[in-house]
Amino acid sequence: MVSYIIKRSLLSIPLLVIISFLTFGLNNLSPLDPAEVILHAQGVPAITDELIAETKAALGMDRPFLIRYLNWFVSCLQLDFGNSYVTGKTVWSLLAPAFLNTLKLTLVSAAAIIALSIGLGVISALREGKMTDKSIRGVSFFLTSMPPYWLAALMVWYFSVQLDLLPTSGMDSYASYILPVLVITISYTGIYFRIVRSSMLSNMNEDYVLYGRASGLPEMKITMHILRNSLQVAVSVFCMAIPIILGSTVVVENIFAWPGLGTLSVKAILSRDFPIIQAYVLVLAMAFVLFNTVSDIMNAAMNPKLRKGH
Repeated sequence: MVSYIIKRSLLSIPLLVIISFLTFGLNNLSPLDPAEVILHAQGVPAITDELIAETKAALGMDRPFLIRYLNWFVSCLQLDFGNSYVTGKTVWSLLAPAFLNTLKLTLVSAAAIIALSIGLGVISALREGKMTDKSIRGVSFFLTSMPPYWLAALMVWYFSVQLDLLPTSGMDSYASYILPVLVITISYTGIYFRIVRSSMLSNMNEDYVLYGRASGLPEMKITMHILRNSLQVAVSVFCMAIPIILGSTVVVENIFAWPGLGTLSVKAILSRDFPIIQAYVLVLAMAFVLFNTVSDIMNAAMNPKLRKGH
């Protein structure tokens, strides 16, 4: 198992290098000159070609692309993503607190999504074709089809404006988590619970279930075996749910004024703050690679057959 973990982790390194190269290349795909963006952000009234050339020389933007990429890549390994074009602050000083705030929201939401998905998936599978199953699927389909921005606005109107129970923005208290987490949970639970249900139904038709019942095993024990085998399929989906939620909180964070990556990235995009955009894309890509690796390792730990050939 240790050798599998080492080999699987090493396979992620070339992918991360490729992602970093593509991320850095975003600067060159933009029709805007980064030096001109910096001068605009600094409030320079008259931008001349000479001033743009001086800015490029001062920041090393006049060097060859590969040299700039290598310098940037080495700096990123030291958590140095450069300075913001707009504020002049280091990107890391802006990115780190925003990332932690988004991570808090993501982990709480992911825990709620996983718990509800497993619970509803098991109940729906055990009551297949009955009113309980149809009701759960119908309600989940209806809620999942709602756009997150509309659902968030509806909840703010009802719980904050009409009932005056919950805050509409910020993260000043635990109550601030309720509405954002609720919106994210509703948006994703309907998707993941169907995966658990489908996996449960597939395992319920396996031979080991028939043999267990023929041997007189308690139904609860059989159900636990079905759930354990079903979660081997769902674990990959649940692992990838965390980076997916991490990268899709933009709408929720901006509606609830949550000081996270989503809010930071929108501000950076509107102001053409390329260093922050680059760091944001790189962090999200690394999260996907990391959790994909964790997913493979967890699956290999639960199923020794997957470790063969590695």
